[in-house]
Amino acid sequence: MRKNIVAGNWKMNNDLPQTEVLISNLKKQTQTSNAEVMIAPTFTNLWHAFEALRQSNIEVIAQNMHFAEHGAYTGEVSASMLQSVGVQTVILGHSERRAYFNETDELLAKKVDQALKSNLRVIFCFGEELADRKSNKHEAVVASQIQNALFHLEASAFKNIVLAYEPVWAIGTGETASPEQAQDMHAFIRRTLESKYGHIASNNVSILYGGSVKPGNAKEIFSKPDVDGGLIGGAALKAEDFYAIVNAF
Repeated sequence: MRKNIVAGNWKMNNDLPQTEVLISNLKKQTQTSNAEVMIAPTFTNLWHAFEALRQSNIEVIAQNMHFAEHGAYTGEVSASMLQSVGVQTVILGHSERRAYFNETDELLAKKVDQALKSNLRVIFCFGEELADRKSNKHEAVVASQIQNALFHLEASAFKNIVLAYEPVWAIGTGETASPEQAQDMHAFIRRTLESKYGHIASNNVSILYGGSVKPGNAKEIFSKPDVDGGLIGGAALKAEDFYAIVNAF
């Protein structure tokens, strides 16, 4: 049985005082849906966020991690470091990591392997550029990203993987894939998984939509049968907006 999930990716926003204010405001909100709620603060604020939310239903997750257990990787963070401050879920493959830090499918496969080996749950991101969609290559691009990074895994691994489809052209641009476009791609993603792992495995994987989800469009997007939630960017930085999205289920 797949789960409904709303995860807020704070990206490189909010210093410690700002994090404290946002968390305080989040704790004042009321959840009326059955969705899992997650937030991904910056590395420097993970421990504080975990401690502040220890008694809440909000899970604190990480935005990234390195593929090695430890070593001479200045500026990087390992799975065990994340776990030591209470983190049990990590976002991997975000389009900004791919675009700005040259993360390849091959590198991401190594990160996924290390996360799963360390018993971390993975939110794995992928999605096409605008040029891919205009040239009708969006399905091929998405299938390639999934296959290259994940198809070496056993079916059992997907119990600890959440997929997040991000049409790159709809991230931070104000553009949003229509609910029908989101459903079409999510259904395609599920068929892609089914071709490798079968119906049961593919039907049990949660697939999130990440692309300018807002309080005004969340309910319609989440109503689609293959959309199991959202990976939220800008709207996650306002407690009222974030919980309006959570409660859209």
